[in-house]
Amino acid sequence: MRTTTLWATAALLGAAAPALAQNTPEENNPNLDAPFVRNLRADRPGQTVTAQVLRAGQFQLEAGALRQLPRAGAAGWLLAPTLRIGFFNGMELRVSQPYQSLAPGAPAATADAPLLAPARGGWAPLVVGTKLMLSPNYDTRTQVALLAETAVPGTGAPTLKQAHWAPAARLLVSEQLGQRFGLEANLGFGQQGLTLADVEAGQFLGTLALNGPLGNRAGFFVEGYTAGRTDWNTGATAGLYWRPQPLLRLDLNTGRVLGGPAAGTATAGAGLALRLGR
Repeated sequence: MRTTTLWATAALLGAAAPALAQNTPEENNPNLDAPFVRNLRADRPGQTVTAQVLRAGQFQLEAGALRQLPRAGAAGWLLAPTLRIGFFNGMELRVSQPYQSLAPGAPAATADAPLLAPARGGWAPLVVGTKLMLSPNYDTRTQVALLAETAVPGTGAPTLKQAHWAPAARLLVSEQLGQRFGLEANLGFGQQGLTLADVEAGQFLGTLALNGPLGNRAGFFVEGYTAGRTDWNTGATAGLYWRPQPLLRLDLNTGRVLGGPAAGTATAGAGLALRLGR
């Protein structure tokens, strides 16, 4: 009888072993179903870019309108559409092209009198880039990614075109808190050309943001940031978002530059993020 029991136990273990062996590291990850990693996260509305990388075959469209209210001068609008495309091996491709409205009452550009920077309007240069996942998988509590992008010369409105590539890079880190909260941090650098002088004039950026839930479908976003080199602009952004569907997120946001050359500038806007594919 004892021998029969041993043989039966061995047979059950032998049958279970192939099934266990078929599980991937992601399937054995206890964090697989955590809302923070499963819910749609967007690279908007503030300065912070999420460390979440899209999976292969996923598409995500993000767009928003931001009202800019400078301390001095006319207010304007900034429209910021971004298309994100998930590829294999933890890579995501991105394309974006902001549109800036011409400030009311600003003079028209002529050959003898081009528009000044605050009054320029139209499409900004096209920006292309990639986000590379450095984490072991998509669902770790600590996620790390590298974002590299550049403005494409010769694209955009005539008054906003650039003659040279303008590369930028960011290290993106997120840390899950509990199951539904998360911290996101960015550390980046950008320059307006490829020469040593452009590097010496490049701008640094640092951000820290907190995301959290307000119920099952809504949540909040707050961030602080600083950007510059010798003169630093520091500010804060806050927003609320709502997911009427799992793959659709709507947001409202407001912000203010608290210190630096642009101190007193306020922003208010709204936007959406829509994902296709699973």
